[in-house]
Amino acid sequence: MMLKSSFALAAAALVAMAPIAATAQEAETAAPARKVYDPINYNLNEDLENILFLDLSNGERVGVRLMPSWAPNHVERIKTLARQGFYDGVIFHRVIDGFMAQTGDPTGTGQGGSELPDLEEEFNPMPHVRGTVSMARAASEDSANSQFFLVFYPRFSLDKKYTNFGRVISNMDAVDAINRGEPPANPTRILQASLASENKIKPAAAPAIMSDAPVTADDLNAPIEN
Repeated sequence: MMLKSSFALAAAALVAMAPIAATAQEAETAAPARKVYDPINYNLNEDLENILFLDLSNGERVGVRLMPSWAPNHVERIKTLARQGFYDGVIFHRVIDGFMAQTGDPTGTGQGGSELPDLEEEFNPMPHVRGTVSMARAASEDSANSQFFLVFYPRFSLDKKYTNFGRVISNMDAVDAINRGEPPANPTRILQASLASENKIKPAAAPAIMSDAPVTADDLNAPIEN
């Protein structure tokens, strides 16, 4: 009799546990897949749709690898604005030595942006190392629009607070040569921003404005006119 009772209790326990096991299995099946952050491809001849060229007024072309797996919406915004010619002629309005160079504001004041809506943040674990290209924003985490910055020197305090969406993969020396200041007295400009897939020719840097007339001793000694 006791044996029958033990079998009955064991069967009841199995029935009671079955829904719990099934629920746990369903939860495991429904768990979201872990996000994968692709490694950076430094080859300028591959995946041309995700290479941004910045042709600067210092005569240099900078190559930036855009990383859709890190921040898909931010990458798409940069591509959209580049195709529109939005960044052409825009200055680097905030350039801090040992930190970063910021651009993307057509007003050159740091207060402007595009007419497109602001973006929701896409913070990710990718570190802000030298050559990082990240989106600038205001106080709100969801206020990035068109401005971005290129990092001169690692600044890990920015990680998971600003959306890291790319990396300089060509000509970091040209980034280092961007004129400093807030704003610079003679700001470096983006003459043309384009995707490598567009195969646009690099524009010539603007020449310095000089007079063809020779300078004489009389010119140097002439009084300054008001």
